[in-house]
Parts: sequence; structure tokens; C-alpha cells
Amino acid sequence: MKTALIIGATGLVGSTLVKQILENPLYAKVTLLLRKPLDISHPKLVQETIDFDAPDATKIVGDDLFCAMGTTLKKAGSKEAQYKIDCSYPFEIGKIAQANGIKQYILVSSIGADATSSNFYLRTKGDLEQKIKSLGFDNFISVRPSFIMGDRQEVRVGEKIGIVLAKIISPLLIGKLKKYRGIEAAQIAKAMQVLASKDLKGVHFFESDELEEL
Repeated sequence: MKTALIIGATGLVGSTLVKQILENPLYAKVTLLLRKPLDISHPKLVQETIDFDAPDATKIVGDDLFCAMGTTLKKAGSKEAQYKIDCSYPFEIGKIAQANGIKQYILVSSIGADATSSNFYLRTKGDLEQKIKSLGFDNFISVRPSFIMGDRQEVRVGEKIGIVLAKIISPLLIGKLKKYRGIEAAQIAKAMQVLASKDLKGVHFFESDELEEL
């Protein structure tokens, strides 16, 4: 029986992952690292408040670290702030986790993540993948979903339109284009747990079509 740690538990994928993993018999304990506690309870659940600018290493212990942390430029307010949340924080938590003996890091990245991209968002995601890779976890898994679908707590008109369009267009994306299909947050969360249970070693990347198959 293992302990899962989760950062980014309040977002669409993260909150879905929390609900699923609490029912996963492979994990006896689920620790959330948060700025402030959530209004949920479960016999397996431990909520640790943490300052991501100066994290307490004694709270970052377990077996598998799941990261679904991320924000938007609008919410962050600047590219510098977004980079901190999307890259710096997940990397610093990962660095402590690896030093504390955590074996696996399972990351929600993005399709097209590339540290050399001219697109700020994709470059940030690519930077994080490279940084986590350099830490030398026994196993590093990066899932790279395309458009993420699901019920968000906050209403974003643009995303609602995007979800409708994704559902229309997805069946038309076949062959090499399948990886660009929209994917439900619940499928991503489930795939992350399946991959974490496979006893993989090394560095692995999985895109939307592969996550759906899992």
C-alpha cells in the first residue's frame, strides 16, 4: 500500500484525481499539499498547508507524487507569476520529493510541450519536463493532454465554446491527428493512476490518444 502526494488538487484534473485516488485501493494514504485546506474529508485523506515559496520538506513524503498544478496568464497576472506556478513550484516540490525518497513523479503537462517553443505556455511546460527529468526519479511520467474537457468550478465562456467545438471536431481527427482530440479530465486522472501502477522505470511521455486507450 502506497502514499500518494498531490499538488494542484484544486484544478479540473487535480480535483478529479483526488476523488478517484481516494477510492483507489493501491493507496492507503493521500496527502494534498495546499495553500489552504479544502472542505472535504476522507479516512485516507491528509491535507498539509504549505508555503510554495518556502516549502516544508518534512511534509513532502510518500511514494508517488502527482502534479496537476497550473494556471492561466489572466489569473496569474503576469508571465513571471504564471511561470512560477506552472514551472518553478512543481520543480521545487519535485526536488524535495526526490531527495526524500519519492520514487515516481506523474505530471500533467500539455500536448506540444517544448522547451524551445516560441509559445510561452508550451515553452514553460517543456522547461518543467526537462527540469523534472534532470532530477533522476526512478520513474518520471509526463501526460500531455490536448484540450481538457470537464465541469469546471469557474465558468469560462471561451472554454465552453471550445468544449463544444472539440466534441464536434474530435471524431474527424484520425491517424496521427488523434493526439489532438479533446479528452475528459476523468480519463486523464484515471490514466495517471494506471501508469503509476505499471512499475515503469525511466522517462515516459503519453499524449491524449494514448491516455484514452489506457
